[in-house]
Amino acid sequence: MIDSPKHEGMRYRLVEQLRQKGIQDESTLAAIGVVPRHLFLDSGFLDHAYEDKAFPIAADQTISQPYTVAFQTELLQCHAGHKVLEIGTGSGYQTAVLCHMGIDVYSIERQQTLFKKTSLFLPKLGFHAKKLIFGDGYKGFPSAAPFDGIIVTAGAPEVPKALLTQLTIGGRLVIPVGTDEQIMTRFIRTGVKSFDKQTFGEFRFVPLLSDRASSES
Repeated sequence: MIDSPKHEGMRYRLVEQLRQKGIQDESTLAAIGVVPRHLFLDSGFLDHAYEDKAFPIAADQTISQPYTVAFQTELLQCHAGHKVLEIGTGSGYQTAVLCHMGIDVYSIERQQTLFKKTSLFLPKLGFHAKKLIFGDGYKGFPSAAPFDGIIVTAGAPEVPKALLTQLTIGGRLVIPVGTDEQIMTRFIRTGVKSFDKQTFGEFRFVPLLSDRASSES
């Protein structure tokens, strides 16, 4: 596992590109500038690791483009010490970004291949989530709720009600909603049964799947 000054320079250029695209949160940009994205990609994509593109990973999933990772992270408005639930661990790149920011991350993955890989890989890189869970993201993780933020990294045809109920008052759910293309949506919990909804344009994600028993690591 090699991270070099060359990679650092590529990340610096990526961060500047994200600034130009409108990302403003400095803690998000700092994390993007540190987390070695090239180590989360298959070897065939290494030369393109710091391009602002999504790439395929195992189990027919993708690693989101850096702009999407940064955009969703910025919408969360979470900081060090906050507790966040991630739905869709995937490659672990988004998880690592949140961990670098000092956030207490709980992350759920339904693909066993990816769950096993990230459970071993993230600690090797020095990124320690509070808990990684093999299970159904639609159900959230009620035993650790409430969360200051919940981030969904797959396209949901509808908003899982369980996720809304697991937010703190003032907590934020960031979720792409739709089928072929999704609308990035943020729900802010304003009361026990009340939420503010905001939308932030079209994105494209792999679908959010359900029905999987849970286990933890």
